[in-house]
Amino acid sequence: MSLFVVMLGYGILLPTLPYYTERLAIKGNLDTDLINFHIGLLTSIYPFFQLLFVVVWGKLSDKYGRKPIIICGLIGFVIMQLLTGLATSLTMLYVARIFGGIFTSAVIPVSNAYLSDITSEKRRTKIMAWSGVAISSGVIFGPVIGGLLSQTDLHLQYSFGLLHLDRFSTPFLFAALLGLIVLFIVMKWLKNTTRVHKFTTQKVRLRFTFTKYFAVLLVLSFVIQFVVTLFETVFSIYGKDELGFNSNQIGIGFMLCGSIMAVLQPVFATYGEKFLSTKKQIALGLFISGLSLIVFPFFKNEYLVYVLIVVFAAGGAMVTPNLLSAVSLISKQNTGRNISIQSSTNSVGQILGPVLGTWLLSGGFYYPFIIAGSIILAVIGFLFFFKNPP
Repeated sequence: MSLFVVMLGYGILLPTLPYYTERLAIKGNLDTDLINFHIGLLTSIYPFFQLLFVVVWGKLSDKYGRKPIIICGLIGFVIMQLLTGLATSLTMLYVARIFGGIFTSAVIPVSNAYLSDITSEKRRTKIMAWSGVAISSGVIFGPVIGGLLSQTDLHLQYSFGLLHLDRFSTPFLFAALLGLIVLFIVMKWLKNTTRVHKFTTQKVRLRFTFTKYFAVLLVLSFVIQFVVTLFETVFSIYGKDELGFNSNQIGIGFMLCGSIMAVLQPVFATYGEKFLSTKKQIALGLFISGLSLIVFPFFKNEYLVYVLIVVFAAGGAMVTPNLLSAVSLISKQNTGRNISIQSSTNSVGQILGPVLGTWLLSGGFYYPFIIAGSIILAVIGFLFFFKNPP
């Protein structure tokens, strides 16, 4: 539940951030390009602080147990949603995003560690799959809820001190309420677990060896995450300013993207190799995603836009599980380390994608989509080096 509610909060923001940022930025008389830059920065700053603090929370959970750290993360999540929903300036919105990035980085990895603690090795894969379902479900339902609640006809206009309540506050207050419910459930029923530390005098070698094969996997992982987060940020702005979509229509686009990726990833992971090798699946997925992005800005019809989003997501779903599988098979001894390095690489892509995407928007709506699509097609050439690990 903690995984679901945190990702629901993330999803709620996706379709509403452009409208919310614009409303706050108008008070500062900012032009469109600067508003778009703030949207990109507000999107990037969240994963940036998650990346900085995820290791800290992991070490604290090893020392004090998982439950108190999850509780801290959920308290931070609730405060972030309240600050976001009641913000009256961009500064307050930045504070909320930074605060949220710091504290929500305690929830997802530590919750997964908790699940690992309480399950046997035999059942762990199945339990982790359900963890993925919870995360994907939050991303699927969040944009729809955010879009619907921000379009309510509630005529709310209340100000108290530095805080302000209106209809755009509704989805964030809803997320805060859900977070509060989950917090009470965790506090009352979740049992604490602590890792058992085994001390040994054996020397541990910290030398990392980056093979050409592993480097190619990291480049591909970075590019796909960079492009996905660039698309998420730019689409919400593009939909608002160019297509005239409301937040509900943008939310439907994000819901389709999340749903397709959630449904097709396990399908490709389970049955894909019966038809195509890992290398060919990655190449085909990159080609489909890249091509769909290049043609994306040339279609203005709402339903054709949704179709292209589905095609883009299907390509991404073909790439992501195959990259993760390839990384995990490099070395049995260093699987955890290699996956952690890939995860950090993904985070860097998630940080850079929104900032560069909104910067490219200043040249026109065509540039982010065409350039991102071209980058995806270009990295297909890296698959020339994609061979079985040594």
